Amino acid sequence: MPSSCKDIRTSLSLPLFLTNSKAKNNTGAALAQCLQESDCVMVYRNKPGDCLREPLIDSMPTKCQQLKKGLGECKRGMVDMRKRFRGNQPIAVSKELEGGAQEPSHQLYAGRPAFSGTVKSTSGDEPPERDWREVENEKFRKE
Repeated sequence: MPSSCKDIRTSLSLPLFLTNSKAKNNTGAALAQCLQESDCVMVYRNKPGDCLREPLIDSMPTKCQQLKKGLGECKRGMVDMRKRFRGNQPIAVSKELEGGAQEPSHQLYAGRPAFSGTVKSTSGDEPPERDWREVENEKFRKE
């Protein structure tokens, strides 16, 4: 599996006749190699581009479908400004592969979490906060 968006993108820039010879040296050829080795191309003689579209995509191996999804996310990340700042997370660092997230990840803003400290934790035993109008009315009545 490729480790980043760049690896997936470089596989599409390789000519098809070079893909098999470069596949061992270049992990970016993973998508092209997966397509060429699939039954959709080898047995049924469909074009690789046709195998990536409906209804043939359902017959592709799971690995090829994951690589296609990753390539789509990479292309969207080139346009999406949030991805430009945060970057694409490599597959090797993915939280799903490490056994799940222990702590929720937060969006960073200037190197710090964007929403830290805004939500107070409560035990549920606290009395409800009084409305500011009630407080002002009590002050007025005391005078």
